[in-house]
Amino acid sequence: MVSSFAPSAQLIQKYDNEKGSDRAILPGMRNLPTIIQGGMGAGVSNWRLAQSVSRLGQLGVVSGTALDQIFARRLQDGDPGGHMRRGLDNFPFPVMAARVWSKFYIPGGKPASVSYKTLPMHTKDTPRELGELCILANFVEVFLGREGHDNPVGINYLEKIQIPHLPSLYGAMLAGVGYVLMGAGVPVKIPGVLDLLADHKSVTYTLHVTGAGEDDDTTMTFAPAEFVERELAPLARPKFLAIVASHPLAAAMLKRANSRVDGFVVEGPTAGGHNAPPRGKLQLDATGQPVYGERDQVDLEKIRELGVPFWLAGEYGSPQKLREALALGATGVQVGTAFAYCAESGLRDDYKQSLLAKVVSGKARVVTDPLASPTGFPFKVAQLEGTLSDGDVYSARPRVCDLGYLREAYKGTDGQIGYRCPGEPVSVYLSKGGKQENTVGRTCLCNALVATIGHPQIRSGRYVERGLVTSGDDLAGIVRFLPRDNASYGAADVVTKLLKG
Repeated sequence: MVSSFAPSAQLIQKYDNEKGSDRAILPGMRNLPTIIQGGMGAGVSNWRLAQSVSRLGQLGVVSGTALDQIFARRLQDGDPGGHMRRGLDNFPFPVMAARVWSKFYIPGGKPASVSYKTLPMHTKDTPRELGELCILANFVEVFLGREGHDNPVGINYLEKIQIPHLPSLYGAMLAGVGYVLMGAGVPVKIPGVLDLLADHKSVTYTLHVTGAGEDDDTTMTFAPAEFVERELAPLARPKFLAIVASHPLAAAMLKRANSRVDGFVVEGPTAGGHNAPPRGKLQLDATGQPVYGERDQVDLEKIRELGVPFWLAGEYGSPQKLREALALGATGVQVGTAFAYCAESGLRDDYKQSLLAKVVSGKARVVTDPLASPTGFPFKVAQLEGTLSDGDVYSARPRVCDLGYLREAYKGTDGQIGYRCPGEPVSVYLSKGGKQENTVGRTCLCNALVATIGHPQIRSGRYVERGLVTSGDDLAGIVRFLPRDNASYGAADVVTKLLKG
């Protein structure tokens, strides 16, 4: 657990004396950011938030999760503000842009009771229309994040959501993304993919398929030449930061990666979203949450010995914790929760204001749920009435899996690749060889997280998907960024407070 590695007061004082307390937290030191804004949720870390943080000289990061779905729904909502149109107008392949625009854009937006269009789910051999949508959505999000300034913008992906990776990365690189961050897996092949995509070359990625053998074809292929409409100059290869939870994983990344790893985000179990499971046998405390122990502590001395930049994440959203991280040899910190609740984030305003009120009243609570995520990884959930953290709301939701980002690929009895999710109807999951116990307590994170940013699916004109808010354990600590009227705060308030105390 990263946060347990607090340096002594003497070490911090020694660091301040040697570096000077002002210099120690100057932005852009060594041409690397001191603060990385976390790539949170599906669309919580949107282009507005990333742009605001990068304008301030730190690293703004957009979330790459489900961007194709989010982009299509923004268009069906009428593209408020015309931002998606502006991004498309700058896309280098206008025929593709026009095709997607005509398919999804609804002038004035769809009626509130009408469902969003159902997109085909990603499979190993993804339909071309989804490939185009991934390229465009990632391009537009990064383009808008970079608009109006010259500082880098990053994008965050979950390695576990493998199928959209290749077209998504290409779209982000077409827009000039400066950093790619990836966790929730061991992304040893991504650095080499970035090298090849920079030259518009074809790339491959191996899909993890449960039950597949060495002779089974599990390779996904993406050929930029099949999508480009004109010849392009080589692209800039973004820096690659792997998100890790242990020294052995970081060392394995450096040893096994097929190209350059530019740094690590060392993330402890107090960070929001998915957490690495505790090492060893899973034990739960009296509240049903996973127990993390000494084996889960990160050996930061060994991390330093790897010789690459690293940032600490998980309850590092305070000036003191930033100073501690720098004193421990980190380049800086990654901060998520504080940015998730600022004015520029994509989190729904009603959820945001309700949880800020809980923070002010001292009633904010975050639970590490060992069951909620279909991935089987622990998942941080902010407790909020009216969301799927509420047992009654969860029980009332029909089990539907129609986005499918977290589905597991498996080899069926017929030898073909199938896809299953423990959040889908139980009988359907069991018919695909799934185990009954895997379905207990599972939440459809895909639909929930898209609903959390204001694009809930409408079913049969009546049922509206509910959201689910993820936050780090430091949710209560964001009170430090609130003004005296407890109303709201912006990304600039977070950056200024962290850097200047």
